[in-house]
Amino acid sequence: MATSHELLEDQQTAQPTAGATSAPTSDNSYLDRAMSTLEQAEASLADAARLDEPEAPQRVALAVSILMPVFNERDTIREIVAQVQRVGVHQEIVIVDDCSTDGTRDILIELDRQDDIRVVMHGYNRGKGAALRTAMAQAKGDVLLIQDADLEYNPTDYQRLLEPIERGEADVVYGSRFLENAHQDPSFMHRFGNRALTWASNVTTGLRLTDMETCYKVFRRDTLRGMMLREDRFGFEPEITAKLARRKCRVVEAPIGYNSRGYDEGKKIGVRDGLRALWCIVRYSRWD
Repeated sequence: MATSHELLEDQQTAQPTAGATSAPTSDNSYLDRAMSTLEQAEASLADAARLDEPEAPQRVALAVSILMPVFNERDTIREIVAQVQRVGVHQEIVIVDDCSTDGTRDILIELDRQDDIRVVMHGYNRGKGAALRTAMAQAKGDVLLIQDADLEYNPTDYQRLLEPIERGEADVVYGSRFLENAHQDPSFMHRFGNRALTWASNVTTGLRLTDMETCYKVFRRDTLRGMMLREDRFGFEPEITAKLARRKCRVVEAPIGYNSRGYDEGKKIGVRDGLRALWCIVRYSRWD
């Protein structure tokens, strides 16, 4: 039987002596836990900082149909189609020939062979508004953009026109020739007539446009769903403006360039069309 003295010696042998260093441990899991906690703290700080930042607008990819009414534009049709294709924002170009008689149709038959172009031909001359109705019925895109077949309007402005819709800020965009440079159109009478018609349209619609008569109009397809359009000629512009306003669509303007041409170069709108536009402004502000 062990004596008390022997038991004391055994206990002293089993316990480490004072001041002795313990053996190093191989368990590093506490370091992993510390790093994980630090990373979570940094992520929380980053999330808090993002809450203070303004949210960036979300862009939406758009399938764009270019609608191009054409009547006797033999000298410009190839070039304007090439310009549209160089910009390259479109899914398709829908060209409606309104019974051209100057050789334009022969060129369009050739262009129709290209994959991104579809040509529709009217059997008789019906007017710009009628050609646009045909183009709208044929178009497949989410967004419809009107392009004249002359060279007055430059497709390099497409991105300006599409951006408000891509950002979800607008349902409709009008390209204004007068926002940045009102004297792009050298004709005083044309500028005066345009301003008078735009003013009259604004009075009846409540919009604040500077260029109601512009060619460049861009629409989300949904804004036109079920809309009955009646005007065959240039009355299309005030008619569709009035009907969009009555639907409470978000209409904004974007500045565009403009290279005016004269009547000797093929310009078609005249005084008669201006008088018709005034009638359309009154009519479509009250009746459908």
